[in-house]
Amino acid sequence: MKKYAYFLALAFSINTAFAATPLDSAITKLQHEWATANYQTAETDREAALKKLSEEAHQVTASNPGRAEPLIWEGIITSTLAKYQSMFSAGGTAKKARDLLLAAEKIDANALEGSALTSLGSLYYKVPRFGSFGDFDKARDYLERALKVNPNGIDQNYFYADFLLERGEYAKSLEYFKKALNAPARPGREDADAGRRADINAGIKKAEKKL
Repeated sequence: MKKYAYFLALAFSINTAFAATPLDSAITKLQHEWATANYQTAETDREAALKKLSEEAHQVTASNPGRAEPLIWEGIITSTLAKYQSMFSAGGTAKKARDLLLAAEKIDANALEGSALTSLGSLYYKVPRFGSFGDFDKARDYLERALKVNPNGIDQNYFYADFLLERGEYAKSLEYFKKALNAPARPGREDADAGRRADINAGIKKAEKKL
């Protein structure tokens, strides 16, 4: 009986150790709400949805000082918001996203499988259309660093492929798009994976037309 009680207590302690923390739950909620806003919401309503979500993300960041994960997700949501804003607002929003991601990188560049690096890389090559702080050399450096952290990740390979496409490196771009398409599924991120695969397939078509 004592032995049974010991193993029961041990099992409970193990389950407790692996139970989701409040921060884990908050991050999961932001991830799903971002996927809904970015992929499933009508394009005309995305700016409003992402603005509301960025405010929620900021509350998570404020409640968890010193943690990279909420900064990363606030940065991702803020950078996505910039995509749907007018050119007059987007530059400032993109800079805010960059600052959030730089703060996350400073705390832990490897957090969430290098997501801060991936997001910074995407910002540095996409932002030039806003006439702001774009830098292709920095973009390449961040994206290649992200691939070192997670060489098989769907986002890491997709954004590097998209960067290469924009830079005219079409054959190499196609290679990384295909690698992204074959990336392992992310448990619990099925909504984001479905949307990202649609992005990848669109990228593949663009790269193939250039070859």
